[in-house]
Amino acid sequence: MPDESPLLPPRPLRWLFLDLNSYFASVEQQLQPALRGRPVLVAPVDSDTTVAIAASVEAKRYGISTGTPVWEAKRLCRDLIVTPARHKKYVEFHDAIVAEIWKHIPVTHVCSIDEVACRLLDNENSPEAAVALARRIKAGIRANIGGCMTSSVGIAPNRLLAKLASDMRKPDGLVILAAADLPHRLFDLSLRDIAGIGAKMERRLAQDGINDIRQLCERRPRDAGTAWGGTNGDRLWYLLHGVDLPEKATQSRSIGHSHVLSPGKRGVEPVRLTARRLALKAASRLRRKSYRSRLLVLHARFEDDKSTWRASIKLPATQDSFAVLAGLEALYPRLVVAGRNRPGDFQIRMIGVTLGEIEPVAGEQESLFGLLDPDDPLARETRTLSLSRAMDRINERFGRNAVSVGPLHGGRLDRVGTKIAFGRIPELSEFHE
Repeated sequence: MPDESPLLPPRPLRWLFLDLNSYFASVEQQLQPALRGRPVLVAPVDSDTTVAIAASVEAKRYGISTGTPVWEAKRLCRDLIVTPARHKKYVEFHDAIVAEIWKHIPVTHVCSIDEVACRLLDNENSPEAAVALARRIKAGIRANIGGCMTSSVGIAPNRLLAKLASDMRKPDGLVILAAADLPHRLFDLSLRDIAGIGAKMERRLAQDGINDIRQLCERRPRDAGTAWGGTNGDRLWYLLHGVDLPEKATQSRSIGHSHVLSPGKRGVEPVRLTARRLALKAASRLRRKSYRSRLLVLHARFEDDKSTWRASIKLPATQDSFAVLAGLEALYPRLVVAGRNRPGDFQIRMIGVTLGEIEPVAGEQESLFGLLDPDDPLARETRTLSLSRAMDRINERFGRNAVSVGPLHGGRLDRVGTKIAFGRIPELSEFHE
């Protein structure tokens, strides 16, 4: 029965959410016809010790998914094909798919590399019109981008519900959640199916007597918000009942990169050189986005340890590669000491560099010391920032590593290319960093 609560306004269908199925693996199947119809796993590096970053629809039938170790996936499926990730190709396909969707409806939000959300107008939001629109988009992607590029679509009164609807039927699904379906049609889902609810929040809700979506929705909004905690804690109650609340503003607070190292490159010097490359990438991205940072964070994971080691150092407000590298050189000995005090000595599985406390560079004045002798301490940062920007231009024109700061010798380094993080799509220019 429809929810007749006087608390709720009219809740027409307002959002169409499109989720591309097994995206990275589907791109590989599109590019490599020999992989079509076969179980495929996409891995970051050619090693059994790494994990899957994507699995094809066929591989998922064997219980393989994102995060499955490659060695375990090979045990689950003897016919599995492992192919290396090609992130630049995934961005190119993403851009083409978004352009195709724009032919049918404006894209309101690009939510991730394989997800977009589109707001429906009044002449598009009847169930019949919305379904017809979704089918045109799905068909357009298959016809103009590739037959392997299937998608699941959810249509609902708000973006959260449209996302949940897109997950209800995969692959190649199409699900509508109308106001009359809410909230009871959500009761078969788990709390962890809702974006924003992880293990910690699930435990918090359980301590307040909420173990599933039904129990959350049966509370009054204020009581549900109290269980959630924080400001605007009742937002989730209204969203699950179909209210289309205004979006909360978000702001970038950090820029960073991490890298899983191959087994032979987990010693002190290879890790240091990899960290330098990550720091240079982060600094270049900082400049391209016209930000500066006041904090450098170095983080790592050791072999056979799920916890993360972390250390930080304050920076002068900067976007200069040389200032960032100086901070890294000050932090790195602390990681070396921590690693050598562990059983098994220094063996790093993952290394990451993050620039935090970022702020826009707006209305910045030229330095008063820019014309001093280059070796004068007052002029040095002005000159090194100009050099950092010149390096950006050279690498963009001639390719990654055309010019770099410091050594790239000492044996082959792990390839530190641009990767796609969940929720962030790299610009094509990043593949030159």
